[in-house]
Amino acid sequence: MKNFLVHNDEVKAEMLKVCGVDKIEDLFADIPQTACMKTLDLPDAMSEMEVQRTIKSLAKKNRTDYISFLGGGVYNMFIPAVVSQVAQRWEFLTAYTPYQAEISQGTLQVMYEFQTMISRLTGMDISNATVYDGGTACAEAVLMAKRITKKSKALVSEKLNPEYKKVIDTYAWANEIQVDYFNELPMNTADYACVLMQNPDYYGEISELKPVDTLLIVCTNISSLSILKPPSEYGADIVVGDIQALGIPQEFGGPHAGFIACREKYMRQIPGRLAGRTVDADGNQAFCLTIQTREQHIKREKATSNICSNQALIGLCATLYLSLLGEKGFRQVGYLSAKQAHKLSQKLSLKGFKTLNKNFFNEFVLEVESSDRFLKKLKENGILGGIKLDEKRILVAATEMISDEDIEKYLQNV
Repeated sequence: MKNFLVHNDEVKAEMLKVCGVDKIEDLFADIPQTACMKTLDLPDAMSEMEVQRTIKSLAKKNRTDYISFLGGGVYNMFIPAVVSQVAQRWEFLTAYTPYQAEISQGTLQVMYEFQTMISRLTGMDISNATVYDGGTACAEAVLMAKRITKKSKALVSEKLNPEYKKVIDTYAWANEIQVDYFNELPMNTADYACVLMQNPDYYGEISELKPVDTLLIVCTNISSLSILKPPSEYGADIVVGDIQALGIPQEFGGPHAGFIACREKYMRQIPGRLAGRTVDADGNQAFCLTIQTREQHIKREKATSNICSNQALIGLCATLYLSLLGEKGFRQVGYLSAKQAHKLSQKLSLKGFKTLNKNFFNEFVLEVESSDRFLKKLKENGILGGIKLDEKRILVAATEMISDEDIEKYLQNV
């Protein structure tokens, strides 16, 4: 293979002639000058030692010691150190999930174990090996429902995570699906491909979901399934969500991974990768990709999705996390999260604040006189007190990372 050769003047002239311009600058004539950078305001070059010293001085300006009561889809969970130690092994960290996946038995087994765990938690028959995030999972589930029912309308709860709603709207627009949002579920839903609800919803409320006469998609906080009954027990056909709470750092909002699980009769419509377990020619256990409905493997018009990869490394972290905690440990995490959230809510009520939720898992909506003043005072005292919903409401979350001392500090500063 020859080394790359930079275009000479003759080749550049020929290319410009084909484009119908005289000089390279003409190619950018339509870009507003206000959007163009005249020069790059960069400092002089530094040695590696000087760069390290500069970066460390900048890092010291960051505050990393806040007590966090933030939620809304991203949670401050305890992550055992061994999760990153295993996930960062070169066999996992540097390997792109191979196109000839069967040569990577370790990666495939992790995918298979992940699918098994998600299926057990949700009560569904089958799960895929992750999609990009919770919002993508919701949108792909709506598309999945359209393929199953042949209907082009979706009914989505207003209490779904607002970021997820934006992703659904984008997918729906591109696929000519009408999305109707609701606060109260209508009696008749037969005209819709699906009803999509979040439980617990974005505001933390746990609902008793009613039967619907179409496909029911439930978006769930996967951590809540440690103590709440699985969606399969209240009629879900498809279950989706994000797995950030399963051993994934918050990392300024990403990367995340989502999952889609469903009943067996819909498994040929599920997008993304699926790993299966079989035996090889010698009778030994072997893992392979199965039910391949991705456009990477079949004709595009027959594919269920243009998702051609998955979040295998993030899925590995979740699998390690669940394996390390086990059923008992995972249940304890959920119990402690709920316990601390309810304890904070009750103590805030004694101080005259009003919690707007009736039933919640680990986050609730708090009514205050001024959201900005309330959160500013907490932040000045080293506490991230919640997410501002509007001028008088904030969303407060607690996890197993919140101690009784943290709760007392919160109460002292409100």
